[in-house]
Amino acid sequence: MLKPGLRNLITDVAGLRVGNAADARARSGVTVVLADEPAVAAADVGGGAPGTIETALLDPSCLVPAIDAIALSGGSAHGLAAASGVVEWLRRQGRGIAVGAARVPLVPGAIVFDLLNGGDKNWGNEPPYRTLALAACAEAAPVFPLGNVGAGYGTHAGPLKGGLGSASVVSEDGVTVGALVVVNCNGVVTIPDTPTLWAWPFELGEEMGGQPVPTAAPDSAALDHRFRGAIGGATTLAVVATDARLDKGQASRVARMAQDGLARAIRPVHTLLDGDTVFALATAQRPLPDPWYVAVSRIGMLAADCVARAIGRAVVNADTLGPLPSYRSQFGHALRQR
Repeated sequence: MLKPGLRNLITDVAGLRVGNAADARARSGVTVVLADEPAVAAADVGGGAPGTIETALLDPSCLVPAIDAIALSGGSAHGLAAASGVVEWLRRQGRGIAVGAARVPLVPGAIVFDLLNGGDKNWGNEPPYRTLALAACAEAAPVFPLGNVGAGYGTHAGPLKGGLGSASVVSEDGVTVGALVVVNCNGVVTIPDTPTLWAWPFELGEEMGGQPVPTAAPDSAALDHRFRGAIGGATTLAVVATDARLDKGQASRVARMAQDGLARAIRPVHTLLDGDTVFALATAQRPLPDPWYVAVSRIGMLAADCVARAIGRAVVNADTLGPLPSYRSQFGHALRQR
């Protein structure tokens, strides 16, 4: 029987830490996933309106073998400055790929759109994201909170408050897989006309509050969806990780498979209105079990499940912010764990 890791966080994957920083006035923030040692990485972009930086170098045909961190940020295009903050912090630590006598930290990243959430975005000559990234790196640790945290501080999940979520699992052969997700979607995360999350079948224990089991399938009329918000106004970002030793091609397949987790927990997803992007990291703390093609496929499947669970945990742990009600304020009465 599958069980979460010790913390039920992506940091159950050995060699990773997560840092968060937020600006409550701006209702925005930054989340950084730091690798203690350079990690093999890949990315898969599923949405039609992505905002990313340094993702091209993750292509298996490109030279770079490993990266140092991943930066996730609010602020739309302004938030891309978070990656430069992480680069600077890593430079101060002497990190980065050696190019002659120089070292160049490699930090891919992606952003979500949270500019219309009611926060004060009049930040003067410079948006806060580079400074927030430096702060997030400085406090990175194996344990971190969920909900209105970091890049998930000002996000939404359809009509509900979104947030930052994470989950992990340890397979029967000892491989650890984890996910971290910033939920900011136009799609809905609950089955229409019920308090049940779409992600409910994947809940381990009562990590999503003890989801109520749906008593009937929703009818076709309830499944219809009316889009809200502007183009670029929604994006769900995920980082999946494993302690198994993967190459870039194998990590790319895991990232692609992990996109399925978004589809299991959000409806609709991967639309032209979304910038949905999934990163994959491999810290190479343990050998890949044989046969390798079965092991990679299983890691991808578990990563997708962890993404769905992390989305559910993000929503359940979020707090009401401005006009966005929390899941618990609307449906907490239906949860087994209160």
